[in-house]
Amino acid sequence: MSEGALPAWSLPSDATGTIELPSEWPERVTRDWAWGGADGRGVKVCILDSGVEPDHPLVGRIDRSVVISLDGDDVVVGEDTDGDLCGHGTACAGVVRSFAPKCELVSVRVLGAGYTGSGSVLLAGLRWAIEQGYDVVNMSLSTTKQKFAGLLHELADSAYFRRTILVASAHNMPVESYPWRFSSVISVGSHEQRDPYTFFYNPQPPVEFFARGVDVEVAWMGGGTLMSTGNSFATPHIAGIAALVLSKHPELTPFQLKSVLYLTATNVGAGA
Repeated sequence: MSEGALPAWSLPSDATGTIELPSEWPERVTRDWAWGGADGRGVKVCILDSGVEPDHPLVGRIDRSVVISLDGDDVVVGEDTDGDLCGHGTACAGVVRSFAPKCELVSVRVLGAGYTGSGSVLLAGLRWAIEQGYDVVNMSLSTTKQKFAGLLHELADSAYFRRTILVASAHNMPVESYPWRFSSVISVGSHEQRDPYTFFYNPQPPVEFFARGVDVEVAWMGGGTLMSTGNSFATPHIAGIAALVLSKHPELTPFQLKSVLYLTATNVGAGA
């Protein structure tokens, strides 16, 4: 490299104005600053799951429903006319809606009846969701297959730099699975407390946050509800709060949003 030349990815002295931040943070980040008065308006949340039951009373309007399939190596994106095939996606959508009633909800179905699915379809669905530029993608699912880990990692990093927040559930069993283990996503496990706004930062990763996920009454197929337990249902609690924060502060990057979640966690000091 010649003398005086800047390395790649460097910042010239006359370009500092191009990275000015659009807003200032307060001296102390509180929940009121983070999402007080927000309702999710303006935020697009994708439920990457088993589909969502249309017009469920706890979910309301679904702005778009697609189903992802593969035809050989070609990805097929079709309109989903079947809705939810097992209840899981509807449950997650209902939790998100309970936090962010005015958000735009999109269903991307990558699971079939009986929670069946393939890593390839999961990858295809996630890639499509990232390409659409959704603000938050709720992933209450994962794969244990190591062969998909590298590609999932690339997709998670791509989402991070494109300002799509991936909120992913930890596996319910103590096994290696992905993408929740990647630092570019927001990973979620469960706690037993009843308040839906109680969430904890975990200083001992890979799980970063704990949210309500034990004995949660969730929306289910047939317009009803079901009492359920699992990290799957803790995850949309954090996705819903993320939607509230972005509704009030749409300029935040994934890095900044994760910082806000940390600073407003119940056990950090700004949880009131």
